[in-house]
Amino acid sequence: MTKKEYAISLHDKKFNCCQSVACAFADELGIDEKILFQAGEAFGLGMGCELGTCGAITGAVLLAGFKNSDGNLVAPGTKAETYTLSKEILNQFLSKNGSLVCQELRGTLTNTPLRSCAGCIEDSVEIAANVLKL
Repeated sequence: MTKKEYAISLHDKKFNCCQSVACAFADELGIDEKILFQAGEAFGLGMGCELGTCGAITGAVLLAGFKNSDGNLVAPGTKAETYTLSKEILNQFLSKNGSLVCQELRGTLTNTPLRSCAGCIEDSVEIAANVLKL
């Protein structure tokens, strides 16, 4: 099963889009899948069901922090680099799909979807894998 297929299978099991993307990389990051599941829970349906920023791409950005952060609570030194990775993830997704907003991607107001949730999950998995070298 590919990483994309695994992420879709998680979504099919009722994981939200963020959880589906983040949890697909638990092994590569050496992080318990339950921690990624819990970290991503509030980001479903565009953050708290507000149809804002797409949960799938939020999951990819979440991975940037887990992958790149130095975890230094006294003198954090990796924020700028992590922000750069996050920006690249967002820019690639925006370029491919035309929006970062769940409501626009799903076509909630226009009845013209730009991308399905499954498509957003697949794109986010691919982008995260490439940008973060996972």
